[in-house]
Amino acid sequence: MGADGGTIPKRCELVKERKKKEKLDKHVKNATKWRNCQLTQLPLKRPVIACRFGKLYNKEDVINSILSKTISKSASASHIKGPKDFVELKLTLNKDFKRGDVKGDDYNDVNQTEFICPITNVPMNGIQSFLVNWQCGCVYSEKAQQEVKSSNCHVCGGPYDATKMVILNPEPEQLELYKLKWEAEKAEKAAAKKDKAKKTAEKMEAAASLAAGSGGEASSVAPGPSGSGVGKHVDLKKKLEIAKLTGGSTSEKKAEKRKANTDIQSDPTTSDTYKKLFTTCEAAKNKTEGHWVTYNPLYY
Repeated sequence: MGADGGTIPKRCELVKERKKKEKLDKHVKNATKWRNCQLTQLPLKRPVIACRFGKLYNKEDVINSILSKTISKSASASHIKGPKDFVELKLTLNKDFKRGDVKGDDYNDVNQTEFICPITNVPMNGIQSFLVNWQCGCVYSEKAQQEVKSSNCHVCGGPYDATKMVILNPEPEQLELYKLKWEAEKAEKAAAKKDKAKKTAEKMEAAASLAAGSGGEASSVAPGPSGSGVGKHVDLKKKLEIAKLTGGSTSEKKAEKRKANTDIQSDPTTSDTYKKLFTTCEAAKNKTEGHWVTYNPLYY
């Protein structure tokens, strides 16, 4: 039967308790976020990019997905539409990181990663928060941001704006804030584009009404089926009046000028012998036979 001989059973031996959820080791959990591309789950290799939500990707894989139009099917990268939605990262390599399997008696430090902070030398493994400057793409730890106060970028010395700093692989709460900010920016751009189109349409209507009003008595005529009004008829009348005042079209004047310049018989600089070579001279016109230079076999 048991429980004899003075033994005292414990509660865990008599009562079945609910199993606790298995907790995944932190470095194993962060390995997929900080070492692999979020689109293809392949190891990160430069050039590496980050989206507006702080997720890391291989640039080559993202570009290929955009060109093949398959990126919209990805749950982690469907919000990337083009180059404006990501920034290429300027990462600092970690000399102590050993890629591949460790052989022999070498110590394998799981916290070492391929990239580190260029200021504090902290490995980019998820234990410390890392930031990316969206204006220049420099990456450094949040610890360096707090310890070193500066109005410029901590790495390249370029422009710095606290509102344009993005946390890499943020916590779920911060990720939701980034998504809300992204939706607000899209709505703002759509409203600005709509207002611009409305203003352009109003300007075009004002210009059309001004042109129709300047037509005078011709503006009372109803527009044609194309809806273009009578502006074309007014312009045509004006052109005809100008042509009458100037004494003909410019093409006719050019033809007359060309004819006067190319008339050999009226050219005083040429000799009579040279003029007689052409059929336009008087002697050639009075001949009963064709000219020996410009002989026409159909001549009768």
